[in-house]
Amino acid sequence: MELSHMIILLILLGTMATYIPVFMCLFFTSVLGVIFFTDLPILLLIQSLFRSMDKFALVVVLFFILCGNIMTAGSIVEKLIKVANALVSWLPGGLGMAGILACGLFGAISGSTVATVVALGGFMIPALLDNGYPERYTLGLMTTSPNLGVIIPPSIGMILYSMISNVSLEGLFLTGFLPGLLIMSSTCIYTYFFFRKKTEIVRMPIPSTIEVLIILKEGFWSLMLPIIIFGGIFSGAFTANEAAVVACVYAFIVELFIHRSMKLRDVKRITVNSAVTSATLLIIVAGATCFGRLLTLENIPGAITQTVLSTIHSPIIFLLAMNILLLVVGMFMDIISATMILGPVFLPMLDAFNISWMHFGLIMTVNLAIGYCTPPMGVSLYITGAIANRDIIYVSRAVLPFLAIQTAILLFITYFPDMVLWLPSAMGFLE
Repeated sequence: MELSHMIILLILLGTMATYIPVFMCLFFTSVLGVIFFTDLPILLLIQSLFRSMDKFALVVVLFFILCGNIMTAGSIVEKLIKVANALVSWLPGGLGMAGILACGLFGAISGSTVATVVALGGFMIPALLDNGYPERYTLGLMTTSPNLGVIIPPSIGMILYSMISNVSLEGLFLTGFLPGLLIMSSTCIYTYFFFRKKTEIVRMPIPSTIEVLIILKEGFWSLMLPIIIFGGIFSGAFTANEAAVVACVYAFIVELFIHRSMKLRDVKRITVNSAVTSATLLIIVAGATCFGRLLTLENIPGAITQTVLSTIHSPIIFLLAMNILLLVVGMFMDIISATMILGPVFLPMLDAFNISWMHFGLIMTVNLAIGYCTPPMGVSLYITGAIANRDIIYVSRAVLPFLAIQTAILLFITYFPDMVLWLPSAMGFLE
């Protein structure tokens, strides 16, 4: 590694070790790198900055953020939880299973782990604690299950990966269903055996058919939202970008005129809040793009590729190394920054090991989703800790059994690519 490469890396790590926001770290490093290590004008970075935000693919991210905020402000989340409760709450640990299913349902609409933690944590953590569930189990469950928000499509991480790799977004979405279902079923099985003999946990009575039908009727319009999104995308009725807009319009109509849980005066507040969140995301994307441009100018991805190919010859070892590296990166960096920065670095290596770019996109997404629950920078740890008034050390210990489950599933999808690529291949999205 050249001296300039080491200086760039040290500047980035040094700024990130302080309280400087991530996007400023990326901008600052990019500017210094261009000034001191290239002969190009600084105007090049300004052009990269604007081009990075002038991407039609980002529209889908912005509208899914808005859709998630609409659901959180309205009653869609509450009705999804009621449906999940009716399905499994009568089983041993049923309320915990309901939390898992609710995270899956919400994740199938919002595309964000943080939105899932915020929306469902406030509902489920007090409910689980009030019904006698152990605090450690409760916090571990509701910290890790929201990872489904970024694994089950639509996923913000997958959208950004598709943008930088040009793989089919619809096909990438399809790869997320299997790991999502595996995480949900494995966590439910763990919950069942954990509470099977714990008689002190009160089980809900088995609901009658009429009660289930009433709850499904109340939650019908909420359940139709993911069906409209996925049915529209994979039937060809509309693209992923159009699906995000349709989802927002549908959610507004449901909350304003059917559930009537939202007033017209709330629309402005929700839209403005979503715009602020979207602007934050765009700033990170712009900073990561500028830094990626610096890496390209310095040929750092090429140097890393040559080093890796000269030392690693087995795709098994390569994938293991990538998993370890991404898990470590996830401890310090959010999925947006990590995807935008590391994606262009890793992609040139994949063809040498005959690894599908679509498969690697799923691996990267699941790894960085786990990063939301790992210290010291795991955002989900801080959110659930704040809800339960517990420190990060307590929450970090609570998540360990659930992270073990998700890591095992990560290894499964890593070394059995045909399992996750079968669905996009069968539907014609895999070249």
